[in-house]
Amino acid sequence: MPEAPAGSGPRRRTLLAAAALAPLAMAGCSAQDPSGASAHGPKAAPKDALVMVIRHAEKPYAGDLGEDAEGNEDPGSLAGRGRRRAEELHRLFPPAGGSALPRPTAVFAAGGPAGAPARCRQTVEPLTAALGIPLRGEFAVGGEPALARAVLAAPMPVLVCWEHTGVPRLIRSLGAHQVLGIPAAWPDRYDLVWLFTRQQGRWSFRELPQHLLPGDA
Repeated sequence: MPEAPAGSGPRRRTLLAAAALAPLAMAGCSAQDPSGASAHGPKAAPKDALVMVIRHAEKPYAGDLGEDAEGNEDPGSLAGRGRRRAEELHRLFPPAGGSALPRPTAVFAAGGPAGAPARCRQTVEPLTAALGIPLRGEFAVGGEPALARAVLAAPMPVLVCWEHTGVPRLIRSLGAHQVLGIPAAWPDRYDLVWLFTRQQGRWSFRELPQHLLPGDA
């Protein structure tokens, strides 16, 4: 039987297979380096954002009732002082500037299923009418993750009027909960604005007074 030519047999087939796979291995190495950066460069930072959060205006005190839009007594509606605050809210956002707060381009208020308290919507309805923009009320308290996604996708700046118990969940869903100085819970006040600013992927926080009604701190 004649001898097999030099370089043939199993060893030659192994070398050919390795040569064929080499370009694929090189392509895999170039797509990812140990630092995690891809061939297209580092991952882009999230877009800048400016989100203002307020609590709904004053609710009725114990033993009192609010009024709905038709003047009917309704425990889920604003008290008289709350309605006055709602009517004055536009003064926080003057058209010519000169305020620490920019005019919102989008406004969200707690809504959701029928029967939910209407106080958040009542608080910002006069403002959206003055601004000439729609009020977004498709998210209910408890749906803060979905709300946060919609807020960050909306044109900035954004104003959110929310139930105070849900504000910490909203902050966490925005990714701003690790910023120093944010209170663990909304204080027992209706005259504050919480301002969250994200620049180059980093959040900052400020608390501003409204100064809209006599007695505001």
